[in-house]
Amino acid sequence: MIPEWPAALNRFERPGWQIQPQDPRIRRPNEAGPPSYRRRFSSVARGVSLSLVVTRNEKALFDSFYEVTCAHGSREFRMPDPTTHGWPLLSSAGLPLTSRGTPLLLAERWLCVFGDPPPSETIVFQTQFRKTFNIWVLP
Repeated sequence: MIPEWPAALNRFERPGWQIQPQDPRIRRPNEAGPPSYRRRFSSVARGVSLSLVVTRNEKALFDSFYEVTCAHGSREFRMPDPTTHGWPLLSSAGLPLTSRGTPLLLAERWLCVFGDPPPSETIVFQTQFRKTFNIWVLP
């Protein structure tokens, strides 16, 4: 069974957010002219840089998830896409769509693995910590 990202740890910071696809190309050697490339592989993962500020209890939850549940980052896990999951589904006019008065929400889940380097931690304010880490969203 694939573990789930802890729901209490879904408040990612905007400044720490960065996403970049893996480069599936390999450069062909040219003697002159512009560079040319060919595909090296077809399944492209996306690298995501994340950070979140946590309390002491949430820090313990994160540490346990990383160290125990994910075996120090070597096990895959599922997490909600922070840019999509739980946001309202909008009409072409930009209005939220509903079903019997209940808003329809988008749902997107990622299959992930922790990337390099291992998560780092800094103290923000006495009992608050910033966890900074990278994940790979698998294709």
